[in-house]
Amino acid sequence: MSRVLVARLDSAGDVLLAGPAVRAIAAGNDSGPNEVLMLCGPQGAAAGQLLPGVAEVFTWASPWIVDPAPPVSIEHLAVLQDWVRSRSVTEAVILTSFHQSPLPLAMLLRLAGVRRITGASVDYAGSLLDVRLKPGEDFPEDQPEAERALRIASAAGYRLPANDDGRLRVRDVPDAPELFGGRPYVAVHPGAAVPARAWPPLHHAAAVELLVAAGFNVVVTGGPKERGLTATVAGPDALDLGGETDLRGLAGVLAGASAVVTGNTGPAHLAAAVGTPVVSLFSPVVPAVRWAPYKVPVELLGDQNAACRLSRARECPVPGHPCLADVAPEEVVAAVQRLCLGVASLPARREMRNG
Repeated sequence: MSRVLVARLDSAGDVLLAGPAVRAIAAGNDSGPNEVLMLCGPQGAAAGQLLPGVAEVFTWASPWIVDPAPPVSIEHLAVLQDWVRSRSVTEAVILTSFHQSPLPLAMLLRLAGVRRITGASVDYAGSLLDVRLKPGEDFPEDQPEAERALRIASAAGYRLPANDDGRLRVRDVPDAPELFGGRPYVAVHPGAAVPARAWPPLHHAAAVELLVAAGFNVVVTGGPKERGLTATVAGPDALDLGGETDLRGLAGVLAGASAVVTGNTGPAHLAAAVGTPVVSLFSPVVPAVRWAPYKVPVELLGDQNAACRLSRARECPVPGHPCLADVAPEEVVAAVQRLCLGVASLPARREMRNG
């Protein structure tokens, strides 16, 4: 079995979107399957552990990806190169988004002895890439991020098997916890790593009140640093799980939900990976065609032509955050109701995520 390093150095959501490409690389080619070693940043490592086809995850903070960036030092670079040499890696596939370059990592991997490297680069790559795709020429940028990664994997010689539909997937997800006595529920995840992508907390709280009034059971999820936010959003009537789950546990909660309400953040892609429909409160600072939840039913809310469009802003550049603040809680409730009318059964979704 050949050993291939697959790199995706940024967030959990981006790593989850790399999942179909990882499965294609793991499936291999006429020479047989591959053992996939995944290189992730600190924010994406837990997601890498969930991807089918990954044999090992190595966590390394990239100075050109992570924010705030770690200092560049010989010692820090050597940590990565020593690990690559210790695993006798001879091939690498570098997965990036349109605004990222594979070339710094390709340089480090080349110096660590990796003989074949594939990536997508708008810049001349010289001897750093053996297989170079030119974005805008070899493939269009306006496509789902999962499909961009699949194109890079395909250029390296790896395609999904015929029986793989290319959906996002995760493995080893626990069964959904027995919430609300086993009755159906909606999950609301109000947090976002980037403030420009967050719906206002009080809008979330109002939506939760309206959902409960409409007869829905509601669970509110969030990380350990978001307990104050989730308590505000949950109020007296929803179940507050803020800080109570790791990423694997969150996958179980989302898998049991009839629908998930969240912004453009990692849990949206985690919901897609477990087959749960998503009400996506999507700020247009990045294009929805690339980063909307992939291959699940989606209700996309938010003004996609707002002034912040394609700005990649982390803090909203427009006073009042109108692209999302103008979405009324009643619109979210209506979107949940539409999704729940067509929701797949839990057994069918469980089979999909474990397939």
